[in-house]
Amino acid sequence: MSPIQPAQIASLYRYPVKGLSPEPLPRVALRVGETLPADRRYAIENGPSGFDPLAPAWMPKSYFLMLMRDERLAGLRSHFEDNSNLLTIRKNGIIVARGDLESMEGRAAIEAFFATNFAGELKGPPKVISGGGHSFSDVARKVVSIINLGSVAAIESIIGLPVHPLRFRANLYVSGWPAWHEFELLGQTLAIGDARLKVVKRITRCAAINVDPESAARDLDLPPTMMRCLGHNECGIYAEVTAGGTIGVGDAVATEAPQLV
Repeated sequence: MSPIQPAQIASLYRYPVKGLSPEPLPRVALRVGETLPADRRYAIENGPSGFDPLAPAWMPKSYFLMLMRDERLAGLRSHFEDNSNLLTIRKNGIIVARGDLESMEGRAAIEAFFATNFAGELKGPPKVISGGGHSFSDVARKVVSIINLGSVAAIESIIGLPVHPLRFRANLYVSGWPAWHEFELLGQTLAIGDARLKVVKRITRCAAINVDPESAARDLDLPPTMMRCLGHNECGIYAEVTAGGTIGVGDAVATEAPQLV
């Protein structure tokens, strides 16, 4: 087996509300079997979905406002405060909505904004939903998503245009790996300080990555292009936290040697 290339965390992000903007983090504490704290903790229900907050279960993203279909979401900038549960949404630098997502009044304020400003995208009344520690991930298991910046650079070479890494909405962005090296890590364990993350799945990409995270324009056609040029439309990996620890930007990412039995 070839040795893992030297690598490090280039950036860290969480997404408190599914479909809304990322929040950069300098450091974060990982817990066994959990996502990044508050990652995809909330979603904006697009019409009645049947989601039960008392018995939360995974549901397809089609039930929620999401970038794959609703690219105008990328034109919003949101910030979530953990201590107060306050979500602030800005557009062009101006606050357009604000509310405590754990209060009826606060959720109503956020819902009213989407009802008014996203009427054309809605299939029914928008509703802020959550379910305790539930994460509205694209996959049913609680995972951390990882993007290899070397693979993003390879995609740029294929299409001949810049590709903003935040199109892929990952939690960890890793520099130092060759393109597509992450696919060799399936089933292996990544070591970042005291934390351990087992790689469990490659990420199949949808039309959400066609949306520029800065302009909100649907300006590329990446999944079909990747399929045509690479024979797959995958970029990135999911990993499960198997040992907790605090990780941060600049930390080394290594592959833990398997234990001999």
